[in-house]
Amino acid sequence: MTIKIQKQIVGFEVRSSDDSAPNGAAPATTAAAQAASSSAKVVQMHEALQRPDELVGSTYKLKPPEHVSAHALYITINDIVLNADTEHELRRPFEMFINSKNMEHFQWAVALTRIISAAFRKGGDVTFLVEELRSVFDPQGGYWNQGKYRPSLVAEIGDVIERHMIKIGLLRAPEPDPIQKQFLDAKREEFTLTPPNESPDTGFPADAVMCNKCHNKAVIRMDGCMTCLSCADSKCG
Repeated sequence: MTIKIQKQIVGFEVRSSDDSAPNGAAPATTAAAQAASSSAKVVQMHEALQRPDELVGSTYKLKPPEHVSAHALYITINDIVLNADTEHELRRPFEMFINSKNMEHFQWAVALTRIISAAFRKGGDVTFLVEELRSVFDPQGGYWNQGKYRPSLVAEIGDVIERHMIKIGLLRAPEPDPIQKQFLDAKREEFTLTPPNESPDTGFPADAVMCNKCHNKAVIRMDGCMTCLSCADSKCG
C-alpha cells in the first residue's frame, strides 16, 4: 500500500505491528518532534524580518574637538526585541541614525548609517563593525577626546557602537586577566597613597604616555617595564 506524504516530516518513531491508534488517530508526537516544533518558533535576525511599529533604543552624544566638528553628533541606535517574553528573548540592533547641526559630514554620515543599518538587519555576527570602524584613520591625524586617542571621527563612532553592544549584551566588556587586574589595582592604590601629578581628565598620571593597544594615555614605567594602567598591556609580556 502506497501512502502519499503531504506534510513536512518533523519527527518519527518505530512502531511494532501490535501498536494501533484508536479511531485512526495520528500517533503521539515524540519528544524530538516537540523540540523541533518549539525551536522552529524561535525568531532569528534576518533581512526579511519586517520592521515593527515600535523599537527601543538609545541616543549617544558625541562631542569631538572643535577642529574636527563644530557641533556635537547625536548617534541613535534602535533595537528590535526578538522572541519577547520568552526564554529566547534577544535584543539586537536594527537601525542607526546620526544627527548634527554640522552639515559638513552630512553625506558620508547618511551613507554610513544606511550601510550599518543594512548590516544590522541582515543578522548574524555584526560585532565586526566595531573593529572595521576603528581601523579607519584620518589622513590629517587623529585627536584626543576625553583622555583617549581617537584615530578618526569614524573610529569614535565605532566606540559608540561598541558601548551600545556591550549595553544590550551583544559584546562583553573587555577586562584584564584577574591576576593582572589585582596587580593593577595594587599599583593604582600606590599612586593614590603617593599621588603624582594626576591628569583630571583621565585619572592616570599626567606623565603617562599613550597605549598602542587601548589608546588610553595610561602607560607608565612600573618595576622597570612600560605597563598600561588601563588594559594591562606590558612590553615585558
